[in-house]
Amino acid sequence: MKRFSILLLLTLLYSPLFAGGVTEGQEPSASGSGTLLVTDALGRDVQVPRDPDYIICSGPGALRLATYLQVEDRVIAVDNMEGRQPAFDARPYALAHPAYRDLPVFGEFRGFDNPELILGLEPQPQVIFKTYPSMGYDPLELEQKTGIPVVSLSYGDLVDHREDFYQSLRTMAEVLSCQKRAEEVITFIETAILDIQSRSSHVAAADRPTCYVGGIAYKGPHGMQSTEPVYPPFYFLHAHNVAFDPSISRQFQSYSEISKEKLIEWDPDVLFIDISTIQSDDAAGALYELSHEHIYSYLSAVQSNEVYGLLPYNWYTQNFGSILADSYFVGSILYPEEFADMDPVLKADEIYEFLVGKPVYAELNAAFNGQGFSKIKL
Repeated sequence: MKRFSILLLLTLLYSPLFAGGVTEGQEPSASGSGTLLVTDALGRDVQVPRDPDYIICSGPGALRLATYLQVEDRVIAVDNMEGRQPAFDARPYALAHPAYRDLPVFGEFRGFDNPELILGLEPQPQVIFKTYPSMGYDPLELEQKTGIPVVSLSYGDLVDHREDFYQSLRTMAEVLSCQKRAEEVITFIETAILDIQSRSSHVAAADRPTCYVGGIAYKGPHGMQSTEPVYPPFYFLHAHNVAFDPSISRQFQSYSEISKEKLIEWDPDVLFIDISTIQSDDAAGALYELSHEHIYSYLSAVQSNEVYGLLPYNWYTQNFGSILADSYFVGSILYPEEFADMDPVLKADEIYEFLVGKPVYAELNAAFNGQGFSKIKL
């Protein structure tokens, strides 16, 4: 009953009625002719067409946000990351919408846009949404060269910069007149995080197994030493992440490469492997290292076969849906009694269906040899 009451309160708080509105002095966004003035992540006031029919999304994760808002039919071109058909693909939004691959390409990935290609598009985009604006082509210069308004967005994350992520959803939704959907997405994510946290919050510190996640991708695949000290699933679950240093502020603990000796010293009870590591050449991947490097045989988790695969965390920046799905799976391993009433695979597809419109767990996992959400045999 207590959990239900909290979830109900969250739903109300994140409903459009209670959510932040337009910038003071602006008219409410609605379908129709005219323009709208929005303030983007760079603090720029950008005048955009009201409720445009044609858009492009530049930079890591920009198209993911548009997919969450269910405006994929307005996207008229993509960067060359979206135009690829790789052997491995862990982007649920792309798996759910393979038609993105058939759209014209307007530039290179990570925001390196090509103004000439953009000007050659037919129809012309009316707005360009751009994440990570300091990366790639300068937003102001892009706007000047194309004559198309560029709205910069802060991608954020689900731990310390969750409000940045939510504000970007709201800014994009303001332009595209889909504010109701933005609030639904925000409420869905908040409710899931609260559920994950509430299931594990009462577990005594002495009953929390120590854990570590290796193989975290960062601008490409990495091996066992690649980790996240503030790994969101561990953070939501109040897990004892051995890579996290409680004496240092979270903002100073980002993606890290730790030494093998440090991992042996920590000796976590449970190991989790981000299966994006499978992309690596055999000798550079976390699974190969655990199986072939003698030093890792000293780990208690290896000796007790407590090694599990997780869906990729980073893939063209953070996969928010996969972070939630991984959180439920990690919870089922660390605190089996608290998560006994849910199936992590079904929960993953519930998350994907809501966020990207299709249950894609099986397709995603199959691309990585079915090693997600399972015990890994070394």
